[in-house]
Amino acid sequence: MHKASLKDFILLIVLAAIWGSAFFNIKIASDTYTPMAIAFGRIFFAALVMVLYCGMKGIKIDAFGEHWKMYASIGLVNLILPFFFISFGIVKVQSNMAAILMSTAPIYATILGQLFIQDEKINFLKLLGIIIGFLGIVFLFSDDLLINQSNFLYALIIILGPFCYTLGGLLSLKLKHIKNETLTSSILVWAVIMLLPVLFIVENPTELRPSWSSTISLFYLGVVATAIAWLMRFYILKSNGLVFQSQVAYIIPIFGLIFGYVFLGEKITYKIIVALIAVLVSTYLIEKSKKAKTP
Repeated sequence: MHKASLKDFILLIVLAAIWGSAFFNIKIASDTYTPMAIAFGRIFFAALVMVLYCGMKGIKIDAFGEHWKMYASIGLVNLILPFFFISFGIVKVQSNMAAILMSTAPIYATILGQLFIQDEKINFLKLLGIIIGFLGIVFLFSDDLLINQSNFLYALIIILGPFCYTLGGLLSLKLKHIKNETLTSSILVWAVIMLLPVLFIVENPTELRPSWSSTISLFYLGVVATAIAWLMRFYILKSNGLVFQSQVAYIIPIFGLIFGYVFLGEKITYKIIVALIAVLVSTYLIEKSKKAKTP
């Protein structure tokens, strides 16, 4: 695994900004869309964009080729399940709290990396970085934004989201040799195929009466926060590995709070500055750990 370049760090921050903006857009979309409809809408718009893009660029979509079972598995684990879990949980959990709950991803990544990836073994610096980042995020929400009894279950459901993302990332590493656009479009096609019948069986989407604001947010979630973001995610994942890519989860809450301040009038306190420093130190230590010998 090569050492991350400045470009890699910039892409990681841009990806965090995009995903940080997703939470308040999910909140807006949930005003008139159900959690399952939001999950399907994100996937459908993203698939549409990717199919059109691949068609114009002459890029092969290999959804039904040799690796179709893997595409379907990644589509389920990396798209359908986390999109639904996050959309469901955010009904009762604030968007900024949903963003903070995504910080559990690096913990999952470290555990799974330790078990399944040879060059992602844990060492002192990596463990220290993860602890510092996580404690920084916990400190950010150490008072009035703590999870309470009324939304505890919904928060647990949201936490399933980053676990699915991490597991999906692990599966995606098995297809490192496949072009990003081919991989992204193929798993999106399978996610649409799998989720569409479930949507009509579980609920009747024709009865929805969505507002324009919710629909615009849903379109943004599909095109920007899914199609474009997934291309970036797979590039970072293939270039730098599961643990480095998962560090995006530490930066997402910072952007989630910034967007919450801009669009929802939420306050920015000194805890955000402390958390930001912790995130930067965490990312630095985990990246530096690649030079250290695994004990």
